Amino acid sequence: MPTTTPRIVIIGAGIVGANLADELAQLGWTNTLVLEQGPLNIPGGSTSHAPGLVFSSNGSKSMTEFAQYTIEKYTGLKGADGTGSFLPVGGLEIATTAERLQDLHRRAGWNRSWGVEAHIVDTDECLKQFPMLDADKVLGGLLTPGDGLALAAKGTQIVIERARAAGVEFRDRTTVTDIETANGKVKAVKVGDERIEADIVVSCAGFWGPNIGKMVGTPIPLLPLGHQFAWTTEVPSLVAKNQGPAGASAPILRYQDKDLYYREWGDRVGIGSYAHRPMPVDLNELPNYAPDEITHERMPSSLEFTPEDFAGEWEATKELLPELAQTQIQRGFNGIFSFTPDGGSLVGESREVDGFFVAEAVWVTHGGGIAKAVAELISQGYSNTDLSGCDLNRFEDALTTPEYVSETSQQNFVEIYDILHPLQPRVSPRDVRLSPFHDRQVELGAFFLETNGWERPHWYEANAALLDELPEEWAAPARDEWSNLFHSPIAAVEAWKTRTAVAMFDMTQLKRFEVKGPGAGPLLHSLTTSSMLRKPGAVSYTLLLDEAGGITSDITVAILDKETYQVGANSNIDFAYISRKAREQSAADPSQWVTVRETTAGTCCIGLWGPNARAVMSKVSSDDLSNAGLKYFQTKQITIGGIPVTAMRLSYVGEFGWELYASADVGHKLWDVLFEAGQEHGIIAGGREAFNSMRLEKGFRSFGTDMTSEHEPVQAGLGFAVKASKTDDFVGKSALAARAEAATKKLYCLTLDDRESVVLGSEPVYLNAGAEGSGDGYVTSASYGYTVGKTIAYAWLPNSVEVGDSVEIEYLGKRLPATVSVEPLYDPEMTRLRGDGDSDPIPAVELVQTSSPKVPEPA
Repeated sequence: MPTTTPRIVIIGAGIVGANLADELAQLGWTNTLVLEQGPLNIPGGSTSHAPGLVFSSNGSKSMTEFAQYTIEKYTGLKGADGTGSFLPVGGLEIATTAERLQDLHRRAGWNRSWGVEAHIVDTDECLKQFPMLDADKVLGGLLTPGDGLALAAKGTQIVIERARAAGVEFRDRTTVTDIETANGKVKAVKVGDERIEADIVVSCAGFWGPNIGKMVGTPIPLLPLGHQFAWTTEVPSLVAKNQGPAGASAPILRYQDKDLYYREWGDRVGIGSYAHRPMPVDLNELPNYAPDEITHERMPSSLEFTPEDFAGEWEATKELLPELAQTQIQRGFNGIFSFTPDGGSLVGESREVDGFFVAEAVWVTHGGGIAKAVAELISQGYSNTDLSGCDLNRFEDALTTPEYVSETSQQNFVEIYDILHPLQPRVSPRDVRLSPFHDRQVELGAFFLETNGWERPHWYEANAALLDELPEEWAAPARDEWSNLFHSPIAAVEAWKTRTAVAMFDMTQLKRFEVKGPGAGPLLHSLTTSSMLRKPGAVSYTLLLDEAGGITSDITVAILDKETYQVGANSNIDFAYISRKAREQSAADPSQWVTVRETTAGTCCIGLWGPNARAVMSKVSSDDLSNAGLKYFQTKQITIGGIPVTAMRLSYVGEFGWELYASADVGHKLWDVLFEAGQEHGIIAGGREAFNSMRLEKGFRSFGTDMTSEHEPVQAGLGFAVKASKTDDFVGKSALAARAEAATKKLYCLTLDDRESVVLGSEPVYLNAGAEGSGDGYVTSASYGYTVGKTIAYAWLPNSVEVGDSVEIEYLGKRLPATVSVEPLYDPEMTRLRGDGDSDPIPAVELVQTSSPKVPEPA
């Protein structure tokens, strides 16, 4: 516990801000001031009107953990009457279509993967849990007994009092008017003419967050949207059933086929709807109530109910719950909630301003858990739960414009209860970010999926002509309807041609930035697990860790010259982190200044891979690209068809070749030169489906899917990336040995016993056939391996598992037998990757003990 702590100002005393102050206080950080523009007992934001439903089911392990912590914490927050702030009534999601019932099996799988009790129940059990249901409409349901209702307002008041008792100061009826910064750091918060000094400022302002972000030049990409909630008049079967005017005993109910949810509310039923049109809210047009005017029925976040938007939903409600035909809508309101471009929360420190943190777009379900994570992030520099999926900095600049945020957030509102495939792209906006090769890809019939605003070819219809030539052993097996979505048998052709001829892959979408200056090498040396003080031309696959030794990213670093490093990263999060560290180092020692410059948009990249890659290059380049001329994991400047190119001997598909980088203006010509030169060598353009298949055959990891900050390198199969020869300190080094020793799980390679079966990721894995309850682990990445003729699934499982063990994967309610396999499945000796005749071994001193050398380039 620190003896002195920085001065922290939290803006907003809703469920997140109040819990953050409380969590910090529990850690001994009490030098905190919480500012709230409304009255503390009814702040007037989303917390004040939230219906309190807590459903744990989520495809994100982190978000599920946040929900579970919120349940645990609020259960223990007891008022003067001795009752807690959580009603454990359970949760019930019903299916009225076969498609929804199948999806409930998928959602139950998420729960079992993350350790949450969940049961698929039949119609009779659904009626037993919620007797009002029409039995003729319900096919079954997903019951999560641990879910329920968070009494957000009650719990928030309790944590406020507890934090106050610990020394935290709360001031309500206080509006923040500005935030003062200097030299890229927060200095103070302005409240009118009053200046409040601060070392750290945290915006927990909810849908007002964008206005707070503008004060420091940090975009907060969220959109306030109206969401309808209404109450019925008295329901006969609920009279005298529940305790208190807002009490409940039946499970909270989701009717996702009609975008509706329900909860008992004393002797009435509360109804929430996402079925209406999106209702974006202009913050400048909100009612400007004085603090003393705010009541439970009258607050800035509670807008006038529009019954015309609820008419169809009311009819659907009476069909599902016939007893409600005896009632009427007593009252309702359009409550404001925050939505984001990808539907996730916004958490973390600003890229632009040190000391400015946000915790926005957080719903009651996750409020307690995210508050705990932010308290950890502030107090120890990292969260004990992975935050990469909700990091504020995950969005590229093009995705934070008001227009993009508005359109995508409204789409997320519409789709909130839709059945969405893991690969399903957004409908609009599209063509936001295009590589220089896009028109050529269109000519080849590319089927595009959208990722982070980029259009990425998944396969090319032009390659369908080669299906007749495809050897039978390479052919894609038939799939079930769900896994067949966004899949094409053409991917088999593209994998086959990559392995046997040569293929071009568009790698432009990979995040790239330049780290430059006399301090560039020392900076990266201090942040990564590899040596960065090497000669120009060296390329390293390396890891970024947090102080606890958890993996926060895997990156590729190329030393272009003594003071210029090119970083191939996973996302904008890495760019923000290294930019922040560069500012710190430059300020501490101006002689070791560093600049970090985004280069992705101005450059392009082609992965040219396959046994014929060298033959293609020999036709268009006179540079020495022999194994001696450009060794594995080396880089140099070359020309291709007269085009200046940075060539790197890397491959993420396990075949010989290069990543070829050029400026975007010459990208079009680079594609044409290579494609034309490759015609006599069987060249094709390859898409992401084949790419991912070959990645898994080679055992290459994908950050955010296969490993996160929850994992340390050895258990993730990445111990080789922590260089034993590096004696200098780096972030996380001191924690590695103890963390590796304490690890109880590791990442294993599984192959499904049935060639016809495919899984997609996040499914639970069981060590014992027929076992029930939560899984012993879960699938991370999965794909059919066209080279090996098997479905591959990587999974986190207990350390006790051994190669050859039989396991079961639960996929859409069915158990699929699988076997733990030696990895990598393809080219374990690395002979293909290093090229024929390449006698340059990977130095043993460079590897920490691992099952096999795996040196990928980040996806």
